[in-house]
Amino acid sequence: MTQRQAVTKKKALAYRGAARPTKSRILDELVELTGWNRDYARAALRAALTLRIIKPRAGRAATYGPRVTVALVKCWAVLRAPSGKRLAPMLAVLVPLLRRDGELELTDPEAALLIRMSAATIDRRLAPERFKMMSRGRSHTKPGTLLKSQIPIRTWAEWDDAVPGFVEIDLVGHEGGNASGEYCFTLTVTDIATGWTVNRSVRNKAEKWVFEALQHVMGVFPFPIIGIDSDNGSEFINHHLFDYCMANKITFTRSRANHSNDGAHVEQKNWTHVRELVGYLRYDTPTELEKLNEIWELDRVFTNYLLPQQKLVFKQRNGAKVTKRYDTATTPHQRAVAREEMRKRPIIQMNAQFQRIKPAALSRKILALTGQLETIALAKKPAAVKPAVNQAFVR
Repeated sequence: MTQRQAVTKKKALAYRGAARPTKSRILDELVELTGWNRDYARAALRAALTLRIIKPRAGRAATYGPRVTVALVKCWAVLRAPSGKRLAPMLAVLVPLLRRDGELELTDPEAALLIRMSAATIDRRLAPERFKMMSRGRSHTKPGTLLKSQIPIRTWAEWDDAVPGFVEIDLVGHEGGNASGEYCFTLTVTDIATGWTVNRSVRNKAEKWVFEALQHVMGVFPFPIIGIDSDNGSEFINHHLFDYCMANKITFTRSRANHSNDGAHVEQKNWTHVRELVGYLRYDTPTELEKLNEIWELDRVFTNYLLPQQKLVFKQRNGAKVTKRYDTATTPHQRAVAREEMRKRPIIQMNAQFQRIKPAALSRKILALTGQLETIALAKKPAAVKPAVNQAFVR
């Protein structure tokens, strides 16, 4: 249709001032080119050069008013800026909790509108609120050769049959860009089946402190840990942890050397649960260590009961194109309760804990602690930088 209009407009310039025989010839050419009826072609030529007043179409009335959008931003901020696909399934849970605590002032119809908002609409509404993520940090893993032959390898692709209790563990360094001296590390423990994650910080990566932190994590997990998968760092590959797993009949496996994606579940949590919350500053004092563990105690409840996660359920490669499909975003608490292997006692305890949560107040406490941690880290004297190696002397 656009091409016909363009041809008509071009012919109309010659048609306007032409003599009768020329007009007849132009009309014949236009009928042949467009297939129009002769009378319709003649009317089109006359109207082609006439300016028409185009009235703008009336837009559709807005479905979601400003009050609903403000409430959506509040929910998004409480859950730490998730994507629309992860936020949409949680609105049915989060909105009633926030209304109960007086954090959202919405009428029942407005709350119903907010709960039924689609993931695509959420992303459009939140586009102005998006912010850029910080760059990623470095790895602090040093290979430990001890006991490698006795600890079997397990890759990320072999976790499709995992039941609650099989976990991946990893350390995140808080060196702040300066690897000199002693600084804190955070142990991240992630359950494969449910995504349940617990963090604990230690003063350094000595196996004594790492093992002590792992025992603390085991004590606060809602279900028993029956399997541990680590990287090849010497803080994990040692007799201390190996003997403990053997004595308590805990399956102990490790990833392949130089294959960080074998621990993909916990590596992803290192970013979303550690870096996004406490950043990349250097933490190396007892006060900062205490503050980090205060944050993790509160964040353990917040992330496992309120932050939805998605799992990859299908992946197919066709040449350079990779197709992935994910399940519906669900919290670790919801995943754990839905598992048939879970016993009744842990489910009752988790449900009781969930009923006591005040999401907005808990979020404010965590953000206040992270602000205090940042203030302490920026106010202290910078750590000494390790002198550069004299390469000429080494050679």
